[in-house]
Amino acid sequence: MKKQLLLFAFSALALTSCEDDDIQAYEMDMMKGEWKTSKTEVISGKDDKTVISTDTPTGCSAKNITEFRTDYYTAYTAFSGVGADCQMNSKNEGTYEYNTDTKDLTIKYNNDSSRPYKVVVLTSTEMRIKQLYDNIDQDGDMVIDYTYISYKR
Repeated sequence: MKKQLLLFAFSALALTSCEDDDIQAYEMDMMKGEWKTSKTEVISGKDDKTVISTDTPTGCSAKNITEFRTDYYTAYTAFSGVGADCQMNSKNEGTYEYNTDTKDLTIKYNNDSSRPYKVVVLTSTEMRIKQLYDNIDQDGDMVIDYTYISYKR
């Protein structure tokens, strides 16, 4: 009886530790690939719902790409130009960390400081993150407002 109980305990431990790895792999697989910014919104910190401002990329900036790979590599490629003549302006490469339990995403581009975010939505076609740094009160209510960035494939 003791052997069966011990075997059961080890099996349960093994199954629960694999579950976290499976979730991590699944979410990293959804995150991998190239993402284009569809909009950037500033949301009131008071209710976390009221939209203060919205910016939708237009022109060459609509071609900007944020890339994630499953080996924790990330890159941001920016485009600039006039009309249809868009050229790559810059490419920042770095690494990221992602915690599936807390949904914390930290991006660190080379020669830059770490930038924390919270993943709010993650599907195979959409990702929305909440910026957790450099936020300020933008509507004068004395409460810090937050920037949300939405991506599409």
